[in-house]
Amino acid sequence: MNAITLEHITKTYNKGAVLAVDDVSFAVEKGEMFGIIGPDGAGKTSIFRILTTLLLADKGTATVAGYDVIKDFQKIRGIIGYMPGRFSLYQDLTVEENLNFFATVFGTSIDENYDQIKDIYVMLEPFKDRRAGKLSGGMKQKLALCCALIHKPEVLFLDEPTTGVDVVSRREFWDILKRLKAEGITILVSTSYMDEATLCDRIALMLGGKILSSDTPERVIKSYPEKLFAVKSSTMHALLKDLRANENVVQCYAAGEYIHFTLKEAGEANENILLKFLRDKHEKDLIFTETVPTVEDCFIRLLGKQDGGAGN
Repeated sequence: MNAITLEHITKTYNKGAVLAVDDVSFAVEKGEMFGIIGPDGAGKTSIFRILTTLLLADKGTATVAGYDVIKDFQKIRGIIGYMPGRFSLYQDLTVEENLNFFATVFGTSIDENYDQIKDIYVMLEPFKDRRAGKLSGGMKQKLALCCALIHKPEVLFLDEPTTGVDVVSRREFWDILKRLKAEGITILVSTSYMDEATLCDRIALMLGGKILSSDTPERVIKSYPEKLFAVKSSTMHALLKDLRANENVVQCYAAGEYIHFTLKEAGEANENILLKFLRDKHEKDLIFTETVPTVEDCFIRLLGKQDGGAGN
């Protein structure tokens, strides 16, 4: 049995004027970590709210642990943990008071389920008497996760849990998620950070309410059909303009310290023609190489197809 299923889910706002989720279907296996990857406004939060029984879809059906999100909403609320994108705990309560409150809501206690949260709580314990509103971003994140886990949920929903958090805290958080997955908890997580996609078992790339692609990160990357090139020089802005002006360049975009691009017609002859063209203009320090695509490159390619092909 799948832990989560969505079948043809559609959600609109403003009396149908805004299409937030457009005929989305996917399934998450029990014990899997599944990532929904996409920018703000892609429809990720609407899907999370539908699955956690906080929002009704206009069309389609969805289940969590075999329970229907409409008919069985009370059962679902007792077996899931939900960490929304915005910090939603009680700012004026201390760390310990927040944990005690959420444990009580679910009819349990910190002591009873301490083994479930101990790896996270040991990092919070020095601040247990501090008000939640006074915690750092990373500590707020860990407290919210503790509160979502305090009743031993079967399925954990994490909506952009690392947004706005420093790199070290992001890494620590994903280490925690790996341990939770190893304990058998099913995790559905959304993120706008493309580098986090490779940490999931499977991903769905989402944009404008639609799923553009869904598979393991490795297969998504292997499906990239063209040669991808990387280039840089000391005059990056001029280099980008020159590439975009070249009729054989299809997609062209900044990617860290490099510019990534593809060609309409690859092959050694065309590559050499472009290389000569660029060296004539940026002869001093040009670096030109073929590179391995990332999930972000795959997403940008799919975005370019949605926009009609250019993607420049």
